[in-house]
Amino acid sequence: MKYFVGLIIAVWMGAGAALAEPLDYYLVEGVSYDQTIPKPHETLGHDIGDQPVRHDLMVSYLRQLAEASPRISVETIGYSHEKRPILFFVVTSPENHARLEAIRENHLKRTNAKTAKQASDDMPVVTWLNYGVHGAEASGMDASIPTLYHLAAAQDDRTKTQLENSVILITAVFNPDGHARRGAWVTQYGSDIRNSDPASEIHNQIWPGGRTNHYMFDLNRQWLLQTQPESRAWLAKWHQWKPEVSADFHEMGTNSTYYFHPGVPTRTYPLIPEKGDKLAYELAGYHVKWLDGQKKLYFSQEGFDNYYIGKGSTYPQVNGSLGFLFEAGAQMGIAKESDQGLKTYAENVQTHVGTSLSTIEGAASMREKLHAYQRQFFKDAPKLASDDDVKAYVFRAPEDSARLDMFLDLMARHKVLAYKVKGSVKSGGRSFGKGSYIVPMDQPQYRMAKALFNRITEFPDKVFYDVSGWTLPLAYGLDYGPVTNKVSKALGAAATDSGFVAPEPDIAPYAYVFRWSDYYAPRALNALLEAGILARVSKEPIRIMTTRGKVSLARGAVIVSKHHQQVASGTIDRLMKMLAAENRLTVHAVTSGRTLDAGADLGGRNTVADLRAPKPLLVVGAGVTPYDAGEVWHLLDHRMKMPVTLVRRDRLKTVKLGRYTHIILVGGRGEALPPTMKDSVIRWIKAGGTLVAHRQGAKWVNDTLFGRSKDTESDKKKPKSVARLVYSSKGQKDAEHVIGGAVFESKADLTHPMAFGIVRPLVATNKNSSFALKVPSDPYAQVAVYTKTPLLSGYASSKRLSELAGTPMMTAERMGDGAVILFADNPNFRATYVGAEKLFINALFFSRAFDKSRAGEEADAQAIED
Repeated sequence: MKYFVGLIIAVWMGAGAALAEPLDYYLVEGVSYDQTIPKPHETLGHDIGDQPVRHDLMVSYLRQLAEASPRISVETIGYSHEKRPILFFVVTSPENHARLEAIRENHLKRTNAKTAKQASDDMPVVTWLNYGVHGAEASGMDASIPTLYHLAAAQDDRTKTQLENSVILITAVFNPDGHARRGAWVTQYGSDIRNSDPASEIHNQIWPGGRTNHYMFDLNRQWLLQTQPESRAWLAKWHQWKPEVSADFHEMGTNSTYYFHPGVPTRTYPLIPEKGDKLAYELAGYHVKWLDGQKKLYFSQEGFDNYYIGKGSTYPQVNGSLGFLFEAGAQMGIAKESDQGLKTYAENVQTHVGTSLSTIEGAASMREKLHAYQRQFFKDAPKLASDDDVKAYVFRAPEDSARLDMFLDLMARHKVLAYKVKGSVKSGGRSFGKGSYIVPMDQPQYRMAKALFNRITEFPDKVFYDVSGWTLPLAYGLDYGPVTNKVSKALGAAATDSGFVAPEPDIAPYAYVFRWSDYYAPRALNALLEAGILARVSKEPIRIMTTRGKVSLARGAVIVSKHHQQVASGTIDRLMKMLAAENRLTVHAVTSGRTLDAGADLGGRNTVADLRAPKPLLVVGAGVTPYDAGEVWHLLDHRMKMPVTLVRRDRLKTVKLGRYTHIILVGGRGEALPPTMKDSVIRWIKAGGTLVAHRQGAKWVNDTLFGRSKDTESDKKKPKSVARLVYSSKGQKDAEHVIGGAVFESKADLTHPMAFGIVRPLVATNKNSSFALKVPSDPYAQVAVYTKTPLLSGYASSKRLSELAGTPMMTAERMGDGAVILFADNPNFRATYVGAEKLFINALFFSRAFDKSRAGEEADAQAIED
């Protein structure tokens, strides 16, 4: 009887009460460790796997570890939005630490064809391990602790040899804010008895979860886009060293086993050398050996790809490194039931530690092969550039120096060389001269430069893990084009910014005016409106006389007159001076209200509209796509310094809508608003509110508020017969008509207030759905319409292209005194489509500046009544 009681207790303890493992569980069997090196539990207060590691305690422990070990140095390379530090560790032998800069300088010689031969190969391999880019994937962060402990304390000859032959770079962690959310949730629902039931709250964190950073950005898409402080910090270090092997640790669905690269062979970005795939396969053999020895289930070359170059495992591959992705089957809490049995946080950490060490072992063993590969990668650049029909890309944005500088800064972060154009350059029959910039293909970063500017629309494989198109000059709204002639004589001074400095404005005798095309003009306008200063927008082009002569401005110019102001004139003068400098604006001091063209004076009745400060409400919460919501929040709060109120969808009924000028609905699933609020929202719009919606939010408005999705009897067709398909084709067939993320082109009506600030009619947006907006009855409501051939970059089937061509991308309609403004796409996608962002901003500031159509008898009658 005692035996059975003991057995029951043992099973109970194993399944529920004691799932933490001692430090030895994560370390290498048979290896002795320096006992003077501090152990994790001494600082953390618990064992790894017992509960989430608090970020502050992790930082404290790892700093102690670096201080105690001559093998490790540590520095803070940046901070998250919530001001948590991001630590960077260099791990190598003490002897290598003493000559670290010489090692780095020698290593970097391989990354330039001109110096590649000078690099000695009798040097350590540079291996990069990054942890915790997705905060909810905790084992991908906490594995850094035993890994660093092992490297600091292991006394075996194999580890010492690996340290002699390696410089190991470790970032811990990439996403501290997301991890903090996840850790707080698991701790909040932690129990004395571990609950492994998947239905338990501990495994089901509420919106937005812990995956993303503070503004809900997926940081594993930020290697390329570089809009977040966390990614900027780690990429600077990555390029400072240009590692030869880069490893990225994650978690995936609970019922998956364990994954490691290489990825699906047919889904590799074409600029990644085939030799890199072969070396990755060879290095993966070290993972196989360890995993087989542990009797662990795993898979490779399935499910995950190497196409989108903005991920942590793919970006290195277009920059001369091998890239590895590792994915463990996730459990949100400490232990969770799965199809393969109980999965524990501790085992996930242990597996990631094992593959961290197998990555280090493989890289050190393949050191000479990796040296040779990286050298050849960069030696090939001049030949690739010579064979390329495109010799350079040229670009400009005379209407917006800030957006231009954002792009030049992005080039610099990727170590892509850009220059001012000397003289002029032809592209597509157009001449680019003063104020233009050029990126030559003949440079060490040929592959990266090509990947930033290239357009690919034909693909052998139709399945994409992420976006299929990302041509960045299109996203930035630049005027750009390829150059096919030799460009060496056109390269002027190297450029990382435009050098623009806003001139200090004169004191205006009559009014101040500034153009709307500048990126930060909305930030300045909002500051004026929040200060109680009357501002107006010109709905027509104007020519004005200023203290410095005649000036012509396009539609959308913001006017701040001295008349009807409740703020003292001197205060306005000082504020305009400050806003010009802070927002990179050329502010003109106007001498008279009369313009130089008839019918467009600054006090006009129909040609000028009064503006008011937007007070937007952004709907968030369950069912809302966190990325979409975060992008709006980031744009308004972080970039434009505008207050925006975030309200969960389940709380909306308790909120007084009359406090807000705008309600913003973004992508997601289910009802965008509670069904019972339909009538109250319509009343709010008719009373003067503006509803702004994109993607599924716009579809909900189309279907629910406008009722435009209902088929009429004539629309209904007889069901088609179902063609039999071969099951092995299912993956490709299912993906054939999916638009996972392509760059689409639409043509904007530049005379419409919703398009003010856009100076070229063709606008690029990211399209990642097949949803099409219905054509409104108002003939003036189609602000932007997809062109006849809308696909600019990425994949979309001919079926989807024919369905979408000529349909609206953006509409703006009046409803009573209010407005409904819809986008088929997300104009704020990943904070990168800064060209299209202006359309969204206009929906907030100028939603009262356009009129409904007066066409038709009913409209005529209303006009008479008005």
